[in-house]
Amino acid sequence: MLDWIARKRNGENLAEGEIRDLVQSYTRGDIPDYQMSAWLMAVYLRGMDKGETLALTRSMVESGLRLDLSELGCPRADKHSTGGVGDKTSLVLAPLVAAAGVAVPMISGRNLGFTGGTLDKLEAIPGFRVGLSIQEFREVLETVGCAIAGQTEELAPADRKIYALRDATATIECVPLIVASILSKKLAEDLNALVLDVKVGNGAFMTSLDAASELAQNLVEVADSFGTRTRALLTDMSQPLGFAVGNTLEVVEAIETLKGAGPADFRELCESLAVQMLILASPRMTPLEAQGKISTLLASGQALQRFGQMVEAQGGNPRIIDRYDLLPHSPHRHVVTSRQRGYLFAVDTRSIGFASMNLGAGRTNLSDRVDPSAGLMIHKKTGDWIETGEPLCTIYCGRDDQLAAVMIQAKNAFQIGERKAEATPLVRRIIESQPAAKRAQGA
Repeated sequence: MLDWIARKRNGENLAEGEIRDLVQSYTRGDIPDYQMSAWLMAVYLRGMDKGETLALTRSMVESGLRLDLSELGCPRADKHSTGGVGDKTSLVLAPLVAAAGVAVPMISGRNLGFTGGTLDKLEAIPGFRVGLSIQEFREVLETVGCAIAGQTEELAPADRKIYALRDATATIECVPLIVASILSKKLAEDLNALVLDVKVGNGAFMTSLDAASELAQNLVEVADSFGTRTRALLTDMSQPLGFAVGNTLEVVEAIETLKGAGPADFRELCESLAVQMLILASPRMTPLEAQGKISTLLASGQALQRFGQMVEAQGGNPRIIDRYDLLPHSPHRHVVTSRQRGYLFAVDTRSIGFASMNLGAGRTNLSDRVDPSAGLMIHKKTGDWIETGEPLCTIYCGRDDQLAAVMIQAKNAFQIGERKAEATPLVRRIIESQPAAKRAQGA
C-alpha cells in the first residue's frame, strides 16, 4: 500500500491488477482508513487516466453482487442525477418509463450536502420502505416494473466504504472517483441502458459547463465500455427545478406532474430524460415515437397508476395520490416577500438548497433526523417580473426558532434588477459515446 500511495502521489499510473488488489484489500478491512485516505488524496491531486478509471470502476463493481435481471423478459434502464436542488425526477421517471414497458431497477441515495436525496423524498410517504433486500427488490420489479431502493451491503460494498471516506477527507469532487462511485452502483443493476443527468450551474456540484462536460464524457465512456448504452444530458441548475424544495413538497409536485400538471420546466426535463431512456433501451424506437408514448402515458394516467402500484408494493400508502393531507405537513409557514420591484435576474440556488437543509429537510451529519415536511416553495422563476411586496417563496418548518436565519438566507438568494436575464436552455448539451454517435450518423 505504501508503494501504491507513493507512486500515485508522484503522478504514476497503477496497473489494473494493483487497483483490483487495493480495492479488494480495503473492502476486506486489510488496509486501514488512514492509508486509503492518503491514496484518495493522491488521486484527487494527481488524477487517473482512462485505464485506471475503468479498472477502479470494474473493481468496485466486482466487490459485491451483480444482479441478473434477464428473466424479466424486457429491456432495463435507469437514470442517475449528479444532484440538484428540487430534483425529484426519479419519482416521475421510474413509473413513467416502466409504464412504457421498460423495467427500471433504481438504486438511489440520500441527500448530499445542499442537494436532496430520492430516498428521503420517498420516505415522506407513510410506510414507504427503501431498505429492500435483493429478493424484495426483484419481486417489486417483477410485479410493478420499477423499484426504487437504497444501496445494500451486497451491491458495490467498496463504494459504501470509499464514499464515506471521501466525504470525510474532502475528496468528493474528483472526476475519476465520482465516475467509479456512480457507475459501480448502476452497472451492478444489470442495465441495458443508462441515462445520466449531469447538473451544471450554481445549484450543482459542477458549476461550469466545461467541468460538467468532462465528467459526463468520462461517465459515458466508462459505462459504454461495459456494454451499457449510455447517454448524458447536461441540464441547467442555475435555479431550483420546479417550485418545490423539500421532501413532502417534492412528492406532491411529482404526483401533480404524473397527473399531467406540474411546473413546465420539471415536466420538460422528465419527458426529455424519459425519451432518452426509451430510445436507448429500445434502439428501434425513434425519438418521435418515444415522445408520443411518453405524452400518452402521462395524459392517460397510466404513469400515475404505476406510481401508486410501486408505492403500495414498497409498503407505502397509495391513497396519498389523492389525499395529500396524509403526508407530513409543517405547522409553521412564512412567506418571504420582495423588497423591490424588477425582474428576477438570478437565483442563488445553492443557498436555497442550504436553507432547506437548515430547516431539517436534509442532513449535516449522517446521524441527523430529516423533517419530511420542511422545505421551501419557490414562487418565481428567473426572468419573471416582481412587484414590491410580492411573494418570492414560502418557508415550511417544524419550529419557529428556525425561521429567522432561513428567512435572511432565502431573501438574499433572489437577485432582482432592471435587466431581464436571458433564458438558459434546460438541456444544455447531450453527450454520447463516439461509437454510438457514429452509428447514428451512419443510420
